[in-house]
Amino acid sequence: MSKFIISGGGTGGHIFPAVAIANEIKRREPTAEILFVGAKGKMEMEKVPAAGYKIIGLSISGIRRSFSISNLMVPFKFIGAWRNSVKIISDFKPDVAIGVGGYASGALLFAATTKKIPTLIQEQNAHAGITNKFLGSRVNKICVAFDGMEKFFPKQKLIVTGNPVRQEIIEQEGKRSKGQFRFGLNPEIFTVLVIGGSLGALSINESIANSIDKIKTAGIQLLWQTGKPFHDKAKEVVASQQTSAIQAFDFIKEMDMAYACADLVVSRAGAIAVSELCLVKKPSILVPFPFAAEDHQTQNALTLVNAGAAKMIKDENARAVLVEDMLKLVTDVQQQQTMTENAAKMGRENAASKIVDEIYALIPTKR
Repeated sequence: MSKFIISGGGTGGHIFPAVAIANEIKRREPTAEILFVGAKGKMEMEKVPAAGYKIIGLSISGIRRSFSISNLMVPFKFIGAWRNSVKIISDFKPDVAIGVGGYASGALLFAATTKKIPTLIQEQNAHAGITNKFLGSRVNKICVAFDGMEKFFPKQKLIVTGNPVRQEIIEQEGKRSKGQFRFGLNPEIFTVLVIGGSLGALSINESIANSIDKIKTAGIQLLWQTGKPFHDKAKEVVASQQTSAIQAFDFIKEMDMAYACADLVVSRAGAIAVSELCLVKKPSILVPFPFAAEDHQTQNALTLVNAGAAKMIKDENARAVLVEDMLKLVTDVQQQQTMTENAAKMGRENAASKIVDEIYALIPTKR
């Protein structure tokens, strides 16, 4: 029986890949013991138990970008979290420690390397996070989603695996007609899916709301995930148009069907969203969240833009040009086809399986 610690979190972009890795380990080895280590007060403390795994929380926080007196406590919190991590490792005795980014993984993986435990980190973004960059020289292997990551990590440790994506997203066959029925869409009309993360994206939402009449006049169908904060406003705007072709949702649970229905996607550029777009082979317009750590969403978007798989609009320009550019792309069939083909080339399937291959390869008896 193998034992694994998986550490990290803070955002869904770290947590969901971590759970996907755990699920793949359990699929292969149902008796495997998996312990998560996260940061107290962060979303992993809720999401990980909901996925069926035990988690221990560390008292740790990161450095704030703006000056804050709390930054003075960061080194002391790290030392405390490192000491707790050493105890967790000594008690649990993992075969491998896995980090997925986030401050907790910094302390846990640092402790694991000092205890000579085999270690692997997974970097989701095209621009490496501060925690993973800190760990890169210490760990045994680094699984990344994009090419060109040797500018952040030792080249000999890199394995390009892609990002773990939910299996139901990847399995698109036969879902277009099911999705059209689910959402009440006309199969003959061009459909745009607009998403901005679970909380929505204000610049995207306001761009759509301010130009809702133009969208209706264009004669397209719109599936619009607004997030809860903007949903009431969006419902009012949609109601004013008196059309069933434009639908606003606070959250779309059946995202696999939504992707299947979409002819074009407008989205933020989180690592998982970008990976999903490549795997579902959709042309896209990306509006990176400008305040993401180290502006990693812009780097994610540029990876697709430079490959001819997407168009990028800066957040500050979205309200002025997003809908206009979207409607231009709706009528440009050739560019849509080019984006589709290039996105498909970038899709990396079976990422969770590839990552777990590398994890097991770190255990001599599992090779």
